[in-house]
Amino acid sequence: MKKALKITGKILLGILLLLLVLLLIVFIYHRVMLSKEKPLLESPLGQMVEVDGGQMSIYTEGEGDHTLVIMSGGGEVSPILGYSTLYRKLSDTYQIAVIERFGYGFSDVVDGERDFDTILRQDHEALQKAGIEAPYLLCPHSMSGIEAILWAQKYPDEVEAIVGLDMCTPKSFTEEELADDRKTMTALYTFLRGSGLGRLVLTDSTFPEHFDQHEKEIYKALTFRRFANKNVEDEITHLADAIEEINSADKPDIPTLLFLSDGRETGGQMWIDAMYDYADGLTDAQVIALNCGHMVTEEKPDEIAAAMRAFIAGLDE
Repeated sequence: MKKALKITGKILLGILLLLLVLLLIVFIYHRVMLSKEKPLLESPLGQMVEVDGGQMSIYTEGEGDHTLVIMSGGGEVSPILGYSTLYRKLSDTYQIAVIERFGYGFSDVVDGERDFDTILRQDHEALQKAGIEAPYLLCPHSMSGIEAILWAQKYPDEVEAIVGLDMCTPKSFTEEELADDRKTMTALYTFLRGSGLGRLVLTDSTFPEHFDQHEKEIYKALTFRRFANKNVEDEITHLADAIEEINSADKPDIPTLLFLSDGRETGGQMWIDAMYDYADGLTDAQVIALNCGHMVTEEKPDEIAAAMRAFIAGLDE
């Protein structure tokens, strides 16, 4: 019996040592690749503007009578690339502006806590410094829906409409979810990024077909340097306060088009009900249910682009 236990112990120790060696190899490879990838990030895809002493990235494409402001969901590594599947189908008719908040894409990772009022002020200032003039048609995905609603409340003359890309609404979360500090998940993401194990997950096959090789390399370089950084992590802690602020004022009654996922990757039926609840009572609001996951811009870009064109045409009537 003792002999069997010793053999088992040696086997387990051998497996552990092998795993440690493999982890060390992955880590060393990761550090080498970080050095090689650094030049990819020295030429930002967007225009860099100074806000609160840091550099923010604003990307523009196309021209037109309407300016569509693409607002990223929480944690999207590269908003400029991540939402290109959709906006490239629209930039032949409209001006596109993609905001990369601090901690996203080519924008700096900055110090200090930033509530949603601060995030909104910074994004607003960045657009102005980049020469992107209002009025804006805000196109928020996921968590940035909360920022978009605040934007319409605080700067009503600047927002002609909201097009929600499966965006969060004030009732999208339970009190437990809003109180969740997500430390365990954050620690896991940080470990995957820092150790280099994330490189085993993100491969060329995971990217949209229209990404060229250079864009894939940029996205990977940003992921392995920026994913789950402190600015991204900090946003979720201020979500409850932002929702409380929204609920303390009138709902912005502006033209609103809401694309809705099937809810399986978000909050299920509660997410769906929250979307319809937000649209209820607005003078001009439409909800379009899509049979797809949360990344609606990747799964249903043609359907969304066509509906957006029809919606914007209605604004001009």
